[in-house]
Amino acid sequence: MIAKFNGIIYLIIFLVHFAAYAFYAFRCLFSTKKFVDQYGMGDGAAIMTRFFGSIFVGSVLMAVYVGFVRPGGLENTWAFFNLIFLQNAASFVFAIWSHKKGNLGTNEKTSIEGIIAPGVLTLLSAILCYGLSDKIYI
Repeated sequence: MIAKFNGIIYLIIFLVHFAAYAFYAFRCLFSTKKFVDQYGMGDGAAIMTRFFGSIFVGSVLMAVYVGFVRPGGLENTWAFFNLIFLQNAASFVFAIWSHKKGNLGTNEKTSIEGIIAPGVLTLLSAILCYGLSDKIYI
């Protein structure tokens, strides 16, 4: 299995990246009240928070499938990995924009986590796209 990921480093990056997705999915879907209260979003944000979390669930399930179940493994899964990278990059850019603009979606409970998390996920997904390129771009 380690060979499927071009070594232990990329396997660990894969697991850390999608564990973070699973963490946020759980918080958004099953700990919604605490999540929206933590960031001062209010109960009205619950539906969109769960919508956001459900996207993470789909990505985590797909990652488990391509990484551990799919007979072809990671071969020719470039579309999945590139979509993950683009989603992370867009989240990162718009998080920075939101913090800079500061007039919508920010309050006294807004933290820099909204920039750091997508930034780290963008970096991890870029590393995966590069490090697994011999497999995913077949």
